[in-house]
Amino acid sequence: MQKALEILQKYWQFNSFRPFQGQVIESVLNNFDTFGIMPTGGGKSLCFQVPTILNDGLCLVISPLVALMKDQVNQLQARNIKAIALTGAIKPDALIELLDNCQFGNYKFLYLSPERLEQDWVLERIKTLPISLIAIDEAHCVSQWGHDFRPSYLKIKNLKSFFNKIPFLALTATATPEVKKDIIKFLGLENPKVFQQSFTRENLGYYVIHAEDKIYKTNQILIKNPQPAIIYVRSRKSCHEVASQLSILGHKTTFYHAGLSTKEKDANMESWMQDEKNVMVATSAFGMGIDKPNVKTVVHINLPENLESYYQEAGRAGRDGNKAFSIIITAPWDIAKAESQFLLVLPNTIFLKDVYKKLCNYFKIAYGEGIFEEFSFSLNEFCIYYKLPVTKVYNALQFLDRQSIISLSQEFSQHSQIQFLISSKEIIRYMSLNVTDEPIIATLLRTYPGIFDMQTNINTFFIAKKLNFSETTILNLLEKLKKLNIISYFSQESESKITFLEVREDDKTINRISKHLESQNLVKKNQLESVIKYISDAKGCKNKLLLSYFGEITTANCGNCSFCNGNNPKTYNFDVIRNKILDQLAKSELSSREISDKLNIESSEILKVLKQLLEHNIISINNKNQFKIVSL
Repeated sequence: MQKALEILQKYWQFNSFRPFQGQVIESVLNNFDTFGIMPTGGGKSLCFQVPTILNDGLCLVISPLVALMKDQVNQLQARNIKAIALTGAIKPDALIELLDNCQFGNYKFLYLSPERLEQDWVLERIKTLPISLIAIDEAHCVSQWGHDFRPSYLKIKNLKSFFNKIPFLALTATATPEVKKDIIKFLGLENPKVFQQSFTRENLGYYVIHAEDKIYKTNQILIKNPQPAIIYVRSRKSCHEVASQLSILGHKTTFYHAGLSTKEKDANMESWMQDEKNVMVATSAFGMGIDKPNVKTVVHINLPENLESYYQEAGRAGRDGNKAFSIIITAPWDIAKAESQFLLVLPNTIFLKDVYKKLCNYFKIAYGEGIFEEFSFSLNEFCIYYKLPVTKVYNALQFLDRQSIISLSQEFSQHSQIQFLISSKEIIRYMSLNVTDEPIIATLLRTYPGIFDMQTNINTFFIAKKLNFSETTILNLLEKLKKLNIISYFSQESESKITFLEVREDDKTINRISKHLESQNLVKKNQLESVIKYISDAKGCKNKLLLSYFGEITTANCGNCSFCNGNNPKTYNFDVIRNKILDQLAKSELSSREISDKLNIESSEILKVLKQLLEHNIISINNKNQFKIVSL
């Protein structure tokens, strides 16, 4: 292990391995199949990078995350270590050249997605490479009980027949007991050495806070903890809205979601990483591969989809070892909203068959034909044509993609963004002078209410369909308004492509994969129920609940969560609070929230006293919902 430590010091400038890194690396160097379960931030990548540099040959890294592959390749190249990633955007000619480089160019790392292994010619080339280690990242994807099952992971096991003397290293940050069994079984790990780091983060306190005004509560949290923070939300629109609201309240805020351009993502990320902005408002698209040690607080304003993703996102706080907090702010309507967001949009077998048949008809594919035919595709146009719900169709197409029935070349996205640069009064005046433009502008204003405040994604096809205009008419008007400096307008020319990977067989095709769909829907239902249980359980330590979910049992409470701290609530003297409230109201009229802030006393306690003061006619409420002392 001394040589491994020298590699660590030479390339990464660390003087020692983190917990379990050394044991995993030693197991790999001794040629054992190895399974490492290490929480987010535990340094999983070094477990295959160090032994690969130490040995001769090439490490084949299988990962489902393009962004993470690119990030790791860039980091390796910055250390003068030769690495390549075969991402989906690379054309066949370039792929051949890159694989040649791997064979003859002394490369150490080849990153690719599991779907690449389904291409016979790619697999044939990989067989000829001098591979010394096969690392499977995000190994939970092999299990239908995992939170991101991908059937292509099931085919990784086939590599054992070609590289039977090469060790497999499976890595994941989160795995329930069922998922652990599946990883060993379906990856074909032979008598693996299993290393599991405890899921306990002693410096991280898990809190569930009930509050209807989530922005107000978030503001309180950030004032109390002004260090770097991440606020997770569920939608791109919420990203902009929450960032704007927190900015108005005085916080240095930026945002991150999948709809931003690469330039915007990089700029916003850099401003947060360099502490120019201390609050990052983001969707789940943010965080993979991010290692910022001094994050003090992670706040979830909406319920997470599952505890696996929550644990990973929460784990981005406190990596410097200092005390940190992961907080879910929940309101009474959150459970119903989460069920609507996560469960009602899941396609069942009947819906999947309907979408598949309509997709084939849309592209005029005859029964028994269509294999390897490729088409440009607009999700919005397809859904409008057949009057289908967009999100549910998207989930159905994603499932067909994961089952290798079809292949989607990229995520669906809106291609046009606009923002009005003049006031609403000026727009009304413009419409009165340009009557032919009025229907389009009015529809835009009604459909996209945030269009004055920020650059907003719009669906020009949808607007055209709504007005019974041609899409060209809409686009021409947008160009005209841009030239008049009425709007800022950005249009991105990019089309999704869909490729059919099997011949059309309708019910036969879908019946063969329907059991996987039913299993995945059940998994998602059970996962959300676990989240609901976690936020609703008022009788258990939050850390113990999380550990139990991942199969780790402990009898001790953490002493650092909303339950443990709630077991020792502050005691307040009624008369003391009464006198303090009256002292404040003698100076000025105040709302209950303002009183709570000034006295730093729980709002529930304040409201109890206010209620009695009102009943005894000692105070009254003005038309601004402020309390005042009744004059005698």
